[in-house]
Amino acid sequence: MDTVFSSVLDQAGTAAITPAQFLACSLMSLILGVAIACIYTYRHHSSRNFVITLALLPLIVQMVIALVNGNIGAGIAVMGVFNLVRFRSIPGTAKDIGAVFMAMAVGLATGMGFLVLAAVFTVVVGVANIAFVRSPLGGREGLDSDKTLKISIPEDLDYSHMFDDLFARFTSRSELLNVRTTNMGSLYQLEYSITLKTEDAEKPLIDAVRCRNGNLAVQCGHPIVSKESL
Repeated sequence: MDTVFSSVLDQAGTAAITPAQFLACSLMSLILGVAIACIYTYRHHSSRNFVITLALLPLIVQMVIALVNGNIGAGIAVMGVFNLVRFRSIPGTAKDIGAVFMAMAVGLATGMGFLVLAAVFTVVVGVANIAFVRSPLGGREGLDSDKTLKISIPEDLDYSHMFDDLFARFTSRSELLNVRTTNMGSLYQLEYSITLKTEDAEKPLIDAVRCRNGNLAVQCGHPIVSKESL
């Protein structure tokens, strides 16, 4: 355990770093960066540029930490330089920012010489990530039965309780989300959030709705889940 929490660098500071120590830290940063990129892409799709950047991020952070280690003045100067840079990125997900923080943490560890600790940290987080992805954590039971139902009806029909009996027969939950006019105001389009009682109840429900709304357009599909941003 003492080896895990010990640094390969001399505590004297950056001046004591030898070429062999620097290469060892850089090689470990690259290896762990690739490992983080592989963990990130497990059951998750992203751009190739982001994955490559994620693999290189530990090496970049390690270089910065190695330069400012033990030097307060250099650290303040680097912070000032970074404050002058305006960072822009495309919208990402919560998993993206988690992977970025993980890569930065590994870069901090390798930059200070804690190579074994960085490797252990990557393994622990990677195993936990894969376990959480494969587990039902954060999911909802019956998600495949959740649907968005859009129904067009003539403007002269009262839609308040028009389909209540059909929803009671084919769904376990129904909620009117939105009402809007279409076709120059001659039609109403109703948008419902529903949960089907059974997977094969979709077609009977659509057929029953078509008989009720005069065979106008009916659309049923999975709800659109908004993408969380960083």
